[in-house]
Amino acid sequence: MQTVYHLNADDLDLNILNSIKAQFKNKEIEIHVLERDETEYLLGPSANREALLRAVADVEAGRNIVTPDQEQFR
Repeated sequence: MQTVYHLNADDLDLNILNSIKAQFKNKEIEIHVLERDETEYLLGPSANREALLRAVADVEAGRNIVTPDQEQFR
């Protein structure tokens, strides 16, 4: 059996540990800790990757820049 928990390190507490212990009672387990990179996640699907890289190229070239009316933010 495999379970993946996605959480902030600050949210780790005894409740999570007790939940894991209950779920895998009397079993040998292996714990992997990975730091997640949201950028990597966003670039995963090829359609997302292409759209984001195209947007970055547009910004770098000064193309297709949309500037909202700043008056509404005052």
